[in-house]
Amino acid sequence: MKKVSISDIARKAGVSVSTVSFVMNDKAVKMRISQEVIRRVENIAKEMGYRPNQLARGLRTGKTRTIGLIVENISNAFYASLAKTIEDEAKKYDYKVVYCSTDNDEEKARELINMLSQRQVDGYIITPTLNLLDDIRRLQAENKPVVLVDRYFPPHDDIPYVLVDNYQGVTDGMDYLIGKGYRKIALITIEVTMAHMKDRLDAYYDALRRNRINLNEELVKLIPYGCVRETALQEIKELLAGKRADIDAVFFLTNYLGVLGIEAFKALRIRIPDDMAVLCFDDNDIFRLYTPTISVIRQPIAEIGQRAMLALIERLQHAGAESGPGNRNIKVPAELVPRESI
Repeated sequence: MKKVSISDIARKAGVSVSTVSFVMNDKAVKMRISQEVIRRVENIAKEMGYRPNQLARGLRTGKTRTIGLIVENISNAFYASLAKTIEDEAKKYDYKVVYCSTDNDEEKARELINMLSQRQVDGYIITPTLNLLDDIRRLQAENKPVVLVDRYFPPHDDIPYVLVDNYQGVTDGMDYLIGKGYRKIALITIEVTMAHMKDRLDAYYDALRRNRINLNEELVKLIPYGCVRETALQEIKELLAGKRADIDAVFFLTNYLGVLGIEAFKALRIRIPDDMAVLCFDDNDIFRLYTPTISVIRQPIAEIGQRAMLALIERLQHAGAESGPGNRNIKVPAELVPRESI
C-alpha cells in the first residue's frame, strides 16, 4: 500500500501543499488559516490514514510530541501502574511516552537519558538514581523540562517533583500500630540512601521517640538493595525467627519485602495477627487476596501519575521560564488501609 503524503491530502482537500504542512505542523493559526480549512485537512488526513514522520517533524518544529519516562523497574506493580497512568494522561495532551527501567543502576540511567535525548523527546519524567543530579541539571541547562516522580533531591527544590508523603505515611502507620497497643515493632527495609527511603526510616525512629518507646536496633533489618531474592528472604527469616519473642508487629517499608515477609511467616509458621501484626508500605494485589488480608499504607498511584504529567505539561508550555507553575513540588498524602493483619 502506498504511503499517504501531504500532496495526496492537499489534492483531496483542494488546498496547497504548504497549507497542509502548516496544519500538520501546528502552524495553521499562526499562518491565519481558517478553522474550516484546518478541520477539513485534519479530517481528510485521518480518513486517509496519514502518519507523519515524527523524526522529520521534530527536526522542523523542534518538537516530537514524545515524553521520556524513566523508572526504576517497569515490572514492579507500582511503576507499571504509574507508567500506565502517565501514558493515559499523555494521550489526552497528544503526547506519546517512551518508557524504560534503570534497575537503580546509575550508568544505565545515564545511558537511557542519552538515548532519549537522541530521540529528541520533549520532556522527561524520571525516577532518579542516587547520583543522577548532575545529569538532570544538564537537561535543565538544555531547556528540557524534567519532573521527578517517586523520589527527589533535597534540598534542590528547583527540580520539580511529585511523590507520596513518605514521612507522614509511615508516621500514620506507626501511630496506628501503637494506638492498637503494639510496642515491639520490627522494621524491615532496603538499605539505600535515597531521600524517600530516608524519610520513611526517619518517621519510624521519630514515632518511637515521640511515644517514648525504647529503640531496639536489633529489630531494624536493612536489606541491601539488589540482593537476590533468596538472600533477602533468608535475612527476613533470620530476624523473625531469632527475635520472635521480642516482636509483636512488623512494618515492611516496601511492598516486595512485604511479599517476601508473607513467605517467611508461612515458612516459620508464624500466625498473622495472632503471633505478629503486619503492616506494609505500598499495596499489592497479594495483600488483598492473602488470608488474612494485609494492612497497608497505600500510595495514590493514579494521582501521582496525573499530577506528574500535568506538572510536565505546564513546564512544556512555559519552556525556558526560570519559574512558573511547573516548578511546583508536590507531596501527595498516603492512605492507611487497615485490614485483618492488625
